[in-house]
Amino acid sequence: MYRLTFLLLCIPVLISAQDGPRNLLSTDLTVEKVAADLLPIDNWHYFPPTSDRAAWEGLPAAVKESIISRGDEALSFEWPNLPASVYLEFARNGNRSNYQAIYFERRSRLADLVAAEALTLSGKYLDQVIDGLWAVTEESSWCIPAHLYLQANGHTPLPDQQGEVVDLFAAETGTLVAWTHYLLHDQFDAVTPAINARIKSEMDRRILEPIRNRIDFWWMGLGERKNVNNWNPWVISNWLTAALLLERDPQYRAQHVHKAMVCLDNFINQQPEDGGCDEGPGYWGRAGASLFDCLDILHSASAGRINIFDEPLIRKTGTYITKAYIKQPYYLNFADASAMTKPDPITVFRYGQAVKDQDMMSFAAFLNQENGVNFGGSYAFGRTLNSIFHYQDVLDATPAEPLPANAWFPDLEVYIARDQDNTADGFLLAGKGGHNAESHNHNDVGNYIIFYNGRPAIIDVGVEEYRKETFSSDRYSIWTMQSQYHTLPTINGQMQKNGRNYAARSVQYDADGKSMRFSLDIAGAYPQEAGVKTWLREIDFQRGKAIDITESYELDRVSGETSLFFVTPCQPQTSKAGVLQLRDASGAFTMALEYDPKQFEASSESITIEDRRLLSVWGDTLYRVQLKLKNPREKGVLEYGFRVE
Repeated sequence: MYRLTFLLLCIPVLISAQDGPRNLLSTDLTVEKVAADLLPIDNWHYFPPTSDRAAWEGLPAAVKESIISRGDEALSFEWPNLPASVYLEFARNGNRSNYQAIYFERRSRLADLVAAEALTLSGKYLDQVIDGLWAVTEESSWCIPAHLYLQANGHTPLPDQQGEVVDLFAAETGTLVAWTHYLLHDQFDAVTPAINARIKSEMDRRILEPIRNRIDFWWMGLGERKNVNNWNPWVISNWLTAALLLERDPQYRAQHVHKAMVCLDNFINQQPEDGGCDEGPGYWGRAGASLFDCLDILHSASAGRINIFDEPLIRKTGTYITKAYIKQPYYLNFADASAMTKPDPITVFRYGQAVKDQDMMSFAAFLNQENGVNFGGSYAFGRTLNSIFHYQDVLDATPAEPLPANAWFPDLEVYIARDQDNTADGFLLAGKGGHNAESHNHNDVGNYIIFYNGRPAIIDVGVEEYRKETFSSDRYSIWTMQSQYHTLPTINGQMQKNGRNYAARSVQYDADGKSMRFSLDIAGAYPQEAGVKTWLREIDFQRGKAIDITESYELDRVSGETSLFFVTPCQPQTSKAGVLQLRDASGAFTMALEYDPKQFEASSESITIEDRRLLSVWGDTLYRVQLKLKNPREKGVLEYGFRVE
């Protein structure tokens, strides 16, 4: 186990693809400067304490009713066991869902009870809060089974007790416990001081000491692994909360915040200049939005002295979510992101407020109008408390959908194009270049999706429920990760390969009021066995008319079958030679996939969906269309396109 001594603090910061690290937070930063910037622990009130009865009792009626309702429901909750045998299921058969279901329900019920007791201070919920808190603090580990690889001694079927692991959900649990203490510490002391003493002891042992003393948690970006992802701001937002609320030693408190800021810069340094999220909008809520959580906590805890909200990159990271929106309930969904997601309206609004972006604030009001706001039922208690105290702000905003005609992320090499501005009517086309080592990667260089009138026609399937194989060397044995289940060719029988070197080349983008054109060479995404020298994909989107694709290729040899693949929720039907009809089940469109029957042999197959995550998005059946080259040659030009009948 690596140890870190703060008296000799010298932490390397990841150098980004820019001309050196940005280090927006940590340039010339010292522990002493952080200590001077921070408010004293007893003066920091990110949320009103329960002694501020005006703040709690002045909440909107709908918020208070929801809190009471959830609290009352949780009064009869019997705290379930978390048996070792259920923990072992991940090691034995790859199932992580059974353990997590119990684990997260415990936490969401505890959060609901804490909110109800904080609102009422009636004592009605207090014993059940204590029971839940005691159950959580008695757990052998706050780390879920899938994340035990973070142990200093490596992955074991059960926690090895040789050192605490701080993963995403240990960190979230720490925040839940910290806010519970902040809101109800006086009530606990009235029962017995042992409760607050237990909270402090468990938080020191499980969260604060491991994070303060170790640099080998990969999500920090301080050890051998430098590339970080959404884990970094997600964990750090919880780490900051716990340290700022519970660490009473001013020097240790400043050391925690200093280290957190250095680690957070490792995420910011990797952010592309375009502000895009390579994990997709489904992960933005715990990537860009968690970055906002961190920055907002730092801003608040320093009375505004720590503030980088005026940095263009921070604004772009926020506005990404407005550009990745398709039409309720759909979002751009490359990589593991789901085609359906529900960004938290409160977080979107507050991020927009911080960076002064009206589109984000209006979008947040629209999201609230469409999906509402949850005031409980979540293990993420910090986000719940933000919903409770900032709901009125969203209610007061004017709702609007962000429907730009064009969005282009040059660093991600991702584009989105509509028939026209400010409407979801007609075509929407989105696609990507990039490489095959992106976070939550699928082998999908050159992939594109098509919607019409806000409904899906050609899709990216997304990802199934996580299991053992999802984040292992067997990842690309899963069908949803493979290029042959994306809008891509299989060349000489070869699919795309995973790895940073498997990437797009010669990417070109151009858009005006009448058209959008995108081209790239995807040959570099295929292994040597494919024998492909160049495969230039050119997409010509004539707004309001059609999408035409030209594939110009050159091979070393013809050694296997070459086909184009498309996945669709619409059952394909042949209307005549060279035309496949894709009819939307809701009647929103009938789209024609037009191709040259002399070049291609068309076929389709149904894909039965049994996975719960995919079922909730696509239903029980998808279809894969194959356009197989009839007479493959070493060099050729293929043409096909999409029109609405």
